[in-house]
Amino acid sequence: QGCTQKYIVKNYFYYYLFKFSAALGEEIFYITFLPFTYWNIDHSVSRRMIIVWSIVMYIGQVSKDILKWPRPLSPPVVKLEMRTNAEYGMPSTHAMAATAISFSFFIATMNQYKYPFELGLVAAFVFSTLVCLSRLYTGMHTVLDVIGGALISAVLLMLLYPAWDTIDHLLLTSPFCPLFSIVVPLVLCYNYPKLDYYSPTRGDTTTILGAAAGAAVGFWLNNQYAASAYTGKSVQPGFPLLTSAMVFVLARFFVGILVVLLTRWVMKSVVLGVLGYQYKFPICDLEARRRLEVEVPYKFVTYSCVGFTATVIVPLLHELLGLM
Repeated sequence: QGCTQKYIVKNYFYYYLFKFSAALGEEIFYITFLPFTYWNIDHSVSRRMIIVWSIVMYIGQVSKDILKWPRPLSPPVVKLEMRTNAEYGMPSTHAMAATAISFSFFIATMNQYKYPFELGLVAAFVFSTLVCLSRLYTGMHTVLDVIGGALISAVLLMLLYPAWDTIDHLLLTSPFCPLFSIVVPLVLCYNYPKLDYYSPTRGDTTTILGAAAGAAVGFWLNNQYAASAYTGKSVQPGFPLLTSAMVFVLARFFVGILVVLLTRWVMKSVVLGVLGYQYKFPICDLEARRRLEVEVPYKFVTYSCVGFTATVIVPLLHELLGLM
């Protein structure tokens, strides 16, 4: 594992720029940006991003624990993060997620909205590049890790793109969608590659697959019982920043995020309490929470409820409050 070096920040611009960029590949970004696109921009774009994101991230996380390439040693590298230090390095899932989300958003919107093609391409490139560079700056990955992650994500995106419409149609209309969306991710989580020591990759993977599973069930339920508009190309009239409805956009976002975060907090407490009672451990016992029989159901149930809430409960609340 090496040891962590002490450091002194001399260039605060780069420090905060890349610390912020690193956060664009973490839960704080996923739990805000992906729901924002669903509530305010376009349901079909959001669905495609979530599909690509979940598949790319699962492959990236599993690849880490199969390849078992170490992260850069400290020293000589100065590490500015500690949470993911126990994970392996290749490929960089930050680079994979940034590439997948930015370019899937660009590809999904370029034919639906009027904006300069070059502007969208540059924006996607800059976003993904900033996240990739942040992993080098923070000392968490080598150049090879980052390049490998971006290339793997790009290849997966190209392979998935021709099947986007088919996958999306099945996601909305197949009667087997809810069962498939729950069972397959759960099987993948319980059969995650085993390591000789604990790594947060399994828990993070379960979080991602759980959120995607809950969202997928929500997509299907909305299409079956809510409104036929969910099957269309666009639910909102266009990019919200270009309309006069900015107040409604912000209101939908803040109301939605509040409900999503409340759901996450409540479900974490409830599920951990039930599992703690079943397996006889205190909720504060970190080692017990890392066990397979605890970590997988705890994170999967919690985040599947988060995904379901974001796609079903929050839109209903928006409609009830007159924010649609």
